[in-house]
Amino acid sequence: MTAPHDLQSALSELLGDARLSTTALPGTDLQLWLIDAENMDRAFSPEETRRILEEPPYWGFCWASGLALARYLAEHPQWVAGKRVLDFGAGSGVAGIAAVKAGALEVVACDLDPLAIAACRANAGLNGVELDYSEDFFAEADRFDLILVADVLYDRANLPLLDQFLTRGREALVADSRVRDFQHPAYQRLAMLEAFTLPDLAEPTEFRNVSLYHAARGY
Repeated sequence: MTAPHDLQSALSELLGDARLSTTALPGTDLQLWLIDAENMDRAFSPEETRRILEEPPYWGFCWASGLALARYLAEHPQWVAGKRVLDFGAGSGVAGIAAVKAGALEVVACDLDPLAIAACRANAGLNGVELDYSEDFFAEADRFDLILVADVLYDRANLPLLDQFLTRGREALVADSRVRDFQHPAYQRLAMLEAFTLPDLAEPTEFRNVSLYHAARGY
């Protein structure tokens, strides 16, 4: 199967020898177009490092929190079954695709990056599901039953987003392994989940522990 041209071209501009390949996600029935792990097993040049830091191809990874949330929805489909869902900062689209598979009525994959939207489209097709797409969360109406969020709180500067999620959805599920034990009156930790990033970035063990939080409007 040939990788989507637009995504492969963008990746090649960052890392000339990197390739996208279809990757089965462990513990799920999902697969995604991800950076081939073999192309990550080398030292990067200073120029490559600069490009990766300036324009990270995060849509080419399945981050631990996304994988954990996808598995959780498969095991607990009642969170999304028959509901209107928005996947915020969708990246590869893994959480949104899992929501469709678990019976969501509608899923909007939302990301500022056009390449992430392209990745969501390609991955939706790969998994035989349909998504809708948005590049502007704040242009969306307050009509969603649930906002899904995975690996968005990687910086405490993003914590103000926690208030914004409930302006567009009645509830939110937030999965994150980077910012631990944030204090917000609306959010309660539901579970601790274990997952890892694909391709493997040899991250510290602590980043394999994913916190799952829930919030509801009018808490």
